[in-house]
Amino acid sequence: MEYLEFELPIKELEDQLQKCKIIGEESEVDVTETCQQIEKKLAAAQKDIYKNLTAWQRVQLSRHPERPYTLDHIRAICGDSFLELHGDRSFKDDKAMIGGLGKIGDQSFMFIGQQKGFNTKTRQYRNFGMANPEGYRKALRLMKSAEKFGIPVVTLLDTPGAYPGLEAEERGQGEAIARNILEMTRLKVPVITIVIGEGASGGALGIGVGDRVLMLENTWYSVISPESCSSILWRSWEYKEQAAEALKLTAVDMKKLKLVDDIIKEPLGGAHRDRDKTFKAVSDAIVKSYETLKNLSPEDLVSQRMEKYANMGVYKG
Repeated sequence: MEYLEFELPIKELEDQLQKCKIIGEESEVDVTETCQQIEKKLAAAQKDIYKNLTAWQRVQLSRHPERPYTLDHIRAICGDSFLELHGDRSFKDDKAMIGGLGKIGDQSFMFIGQQKGFNTKTRQYRNFGMANPEGYRKALRLMKSAEKFGIPVVTLLDTPGAYPGLEAEERGQGEAIARNILEMTRLKVPVITIVIGEGASGGALGIGVGDRVLMLENTWYSVISPESCSSILWRSWEYKEQAAEALKLTAVDMKKLKLVDDIIKEPLGGAHRDRDKTFKAVSDAIVKSYETLKNLSPEDLVSQRMEKYANMGVYKG
């Protein structure tokens, strides 16, 4: 288990507990009472730390290297029923954007999301979860296919942003994202969006326009990352914690601002602490959201989606 800096007190207590158990196993000394005392301290420390997380600490949890990524969620939710689809039929297959058909129970869904890597080789292969224009065009192709056959769409957001390279701009990165936003507002099938990690900038919004938008508890959703915001405002990354607080990017902030519909609770300590429980919570949230949308006509879906986004924000005349 990898620990973040603010989790070090928990690591120390877990190490003490492990050593205490080993002593009990390897000797005749009764360490039951000592172990119980450490377990009480550990439970109190976990409750104190995880119930009072700052915005920056939640950003760190959303980037935890052991946190489940898009394919982890899809494979756990759909099992062997998931069929990945490739290519934008124009340029190439973007490995940072994945998508395909899968089932939850008897209901088919079109799953689309950004995929990060878990080691140096796969991070490069997946371009660190930063999609090129062909990734967004692939996503749109899959959405249109889902619409054609009346299949609901589920998008899973986890990206530090769209790829900002010169070649991406040459191939129309801005246009590709803008086209997706436009087309998603008028899709005639239910669209369920879940932020499972980082939801940064237009890179996330390019597949993030949904009838129901949900966030896992320790994720963030913002127009810019705290580091980039800090570097623009203060010419330094040193103020990233201050920027994270000011951006109001946590799930609680987003729900309060009515920019997302609901928060999916995570296991204590983050999604990586109990993956199976996280997958079950995400699966249940998808099914619950679909149940509220499946009986709406295509016209009602589009009009309600349009109204939802038109009502966001505060305007002063």
